[in-house]
Parts: sequence; C-alpha cells; structure tokens
Amino acid sequence: MRPVSPVNDDVVRLVGIQDTPLSVDEVLKSLDDAGSGGLVLFVGRVRDHDSGKGVTGLAYSAHPTALDRLRDVCARVAEEYDVTGLAAVHRVGDLAIGDLAVVVATTAAHRGSSFDASRALIDTLKAEVPIWKHQLFTDGTEEWVGAP
Repeated sequence: MRPVSPVNDDVVRLVGIQDTPLSVDEVLKSLDDAGSGGLVLFVGRVRDHDSGKGVTGLAYSAHPTALDRLRDVCARVAEEYDVTGLAAVHRVGDLAIGDLAVVVATTAAHRGSSFDASRALIDTLKAEVPIWKHQLFTDGTEEWVGAP
C-alpha cells in the first residue's frame, strides 16, 4: 500500500490506505486552517469483542482499487457538505486490540456541517470502499466482514 500523502485540493487534504500505524496528529495537522470554526474527528479502534464474542485481533485487506474509491468518496462528501477540509485514512494488515483502524475528520466554519460531513464520510467509506476485515475470535472461530 502507498503511504498516506497530502492531496492537492483545497478541501480534500489527506487520503490514504497504509500498513503502518495511523496518526491522529497527522490528520489534525492536515486540516489546520484559520477558517475552520469546527473540527469533528472520528477514530475507529480495534475492540476486544463483536457480536457477543471475544476478539483476539484482526486483519484488514484492501482491493487494489480501494484508494481510488476512498478518494472518490472523499470528493463526493466534500462536494455535498459545506466543509473547509476533509481527511480520511485507513489501516490494512494485522492489527491488535486498541490499534487505530480508521481516522476521518472534517472541518467547517460551523460545527453542524462538520458533524454531518464526518458521519457521511465514515458511513460511506464503510459502505463503498472495498476494505475487508478478517476477525479472529477467542473461541478459535473467524469471520470475514464486508467481503463480497
């Protein structure tokens, strides 16, 4: 996977899929500007349970088109919502409990637009970007989530 890199766009500032730990600071830095009165940040972490089962760890896999799809999602959200900045990064590879799996953030002149855009960004990312989660459970079973 290519590392996260800044995007040459006034609104979409950072988009990436990477196999190294995610940085909230990098996301926040990419969205730093004087015109933003509100910044909404969502951090998705690996939890120790799912559907009533204990989770020991997981791995994310991405389709070769995932980064392009993530860029498309970011561009659509930027067009649809009144935001001044937007960033989205997702992790792939083996992750442990507590690791950051996804970080999305938006900035806007006012908080309402940023809250709405951030929810749309994470929800659309999860629905449309071909990234799949392979969960390992404490009972020895496993499950693929989001796989076609």
